[in-house]
Amino acid sequence: MKIVLFANTEWYLWNFRRSLALALRDAGHDVLLISPDGPYGEKLHGLGLRWQPLPMDRRSLNPLREARLLLHLVRLFREERPALVHGFTIKCAVYGSLAARLARVPARVNAVAGMGYVFISDSPKARLLRPLVRNLLKLALGGRNARLILQNPDDVALFERAGLVDASQVRLIPGSGVDCIRFHPDPDHEAGAHLRVLLPARLLWDKGLAEFVQAARLLHAEGRPIDFLLAGDPDPGNPAAVPKTDVRDWVRQGLVQRLGHVDDMPALLRSVDIVALPSYREGLPKGLI
Repeated sequence: MKIVLFANTEWYLWNFRRSLALALRDAGHDVLLISPDGPYGEKLHGLGLRWQPLPMDRRSLNPLREARLLLHLVRLFREERPALVHGFTIKCAVYGSLAARLARVPARVNAVAGMGYVFISDSPKARLLRPLVRNLLKLALGGRNARLILQNPDDVALFERAGLVDASQVRLIPGSGVDCIRFHPDPDHEAGAHLRVLLPARLLWDKGLAEFVQAARLLHAEGRPIDFLLAGDPDPGNPAAVPKTDVRDWVRQGLVQRLGHVDDMPALLRSVDIVALPSYREGLPKGLI
């Protein structure tokens, strides 16, 4: 089959769906990866995967720009004629599914690992968008040949209660999974003079960054020998992104150590004593898995 995997960043495809894409390809399927442009596209190409950038702005609310994106997707699907479109995150689920229906793609699968900014944030913009996004989700996720993958029972209940999808179309799985050969504990690990606490996440307020820093501030004030580590980059495409100036201030005050993006996460995880994720809302956190 020809299968399209659609995500809101090429970073997401590389970090979270690379093994899926390779497994599909190795099973003999024709896989096309699509997302907004970015540096990880070339990494995907380097694995021999077919990746194509989209004219997509994750933060855009401009109706004309969004209509152009939808039209672009419809044309792409009509040219490629995939058997299935698999979308990840809410915006990709909505746009990918609407375009797939218009292009008469036979089947659609969507994985919503978290409810996203529109449903988590209490900002006026998020509350204003919520009814619109809810109606779009209902239109996009419905249909006999559509399936929705969710990662916890609360999300299943939420989608069913809101009438967004029929219960028969939902599949509950326990998270996206990790490679247990690559990620394994160090049986000889011993704590050093300083306890090392790691928060592995994009630098977003709704990942609990403020709470993590406040914990660091309280414990440092008591003279506790604890190192608070942040592994992850800002996500400027997300409205909940923490400003770089705030992060620099935390580092300057000695509250946290910023590691930035870390390629070798297995080695980092084996070097720390505690992993913390004070997130407001997740599907099932890959960092904790």
